[in-house]
Amino acid sequence: MSWILAFLGFAVLIILHELGHFAVAKAVGMRVERFSLFFPPLAWRRQGKGETEYAIGVIPLGGYVKISGMNPHEELPPGQEHRAYFRQPVWKRIAVIVAGPVVNIVLAAVILTFFFSANGTPRPGAEVVRVQADLPANGVLQAGDVITSVDGKTGSSRDLSDQIATHRCEGGLADGCKAKTPAELVVRRDGRTERISISPVYDADEGRMRLGFIQTTPVKDVGLIGAAGASADEMWRITSVTVSTIGQVLFDAEKRKEVSGVVGSYETTRQAVQLNFDTAMYVLALISLSLGVINLFPFLPLDGGHIFWALAEKVRGRAIPFSVMERAGFVGFALVAVLFFIGLTNDLDRLAGDGFNLGR
Repeated sequence: MSWILAFLGFAVLIILHELGHFAVAKAVGMRVERFSLFFPPLAWRRQGKGETEYAIGVIPLGGYVKISGMNPHEELPPGQEHRAYFRQPVWKRIAVIVAGPVVNIVLAAVILTFFFSANGTPRPGAEVVRVQADLPANGVLQAGDVITSVDGKTGSSRDLSDQIATHRCEGGLADGCKAKTPAELVVRRDGRTERISISPVYDADEGRMRLGFIQTTPVKDVGLIGAAGASADEMWRITSVTVSTIGQVLFDAEKRKEVSGVVGSYETTRQAVQLNFDTAMYVLALISLSLGVINLFPFLPLDGGHIFWALAEKVRGRAIPFSVMERAGFVGFALVAVLFFIGLTNDLDRLAGDGFNLGR
């Protein structure tokens, strides 16, 4: 079932993106020939009541809206020449192209706002969910404790776990060995703060020093207004990371390892569906945001490339030769193909190795 739900989630993101292009193109009077989910060859097609054909392709890498006159050399039906894309003023063309990414970005904002409203925003520290028997934390920590620092270091629950893992046994690491120095914890319990010392032990199965408790990230209730602010902050963070990674991917081998593609996004969504509804919606929101942001990069065949050349025409005062755009489109397509290949290679390597492990 998770495969089907993940597939439907992706299909909805694509449909909404293309629906943005479609709706605005219709609104400004352009002639839309086809609205397609996925790329050709076509598995299904049906002519609508008007001039638009609706179709489903067999290559699930996106979708498209075919507008008459994207190529100024194509032949148009008699009497429809004035509705061609290339004959429209710049503002109409930009409105049509930008509508797709805007839909994805707005959708991400809405989903994240409701997500944070329902779940709160993460706070620094680690909340103890359950203490494990026969390990040092048993009888010392208890469910509901919030660990705010370890050895004077603060941060996320992962940061605190990593700090605990820095402790070492006297004679080297062996299963069950006790750290030579205790971890100094500051714990918030029942409205008061306590300082607790616990010596971690080495867990050979986990491959790290542990105290022996299951943790989660503590959260703060923020209400709808606070959730909107948290949504904006999260979107800015993800956008910054996305732009930075894409900008460095051709020159930094470590950044290339961070790139994921369609396979990775799909598998992450499928795992999120298996966890719970909230996690699935959060992951879809981030994918929707990334889809909107990446499509705004200023090179063809991405939406941002069409916007760039429309603006260039406005600045120049006359149309850009189509041959120039074709050459630019070839370079842009090559860049997109390289990114796709890097993402696909990374995804396959992860699947063949430890996987994506969203639930860990």
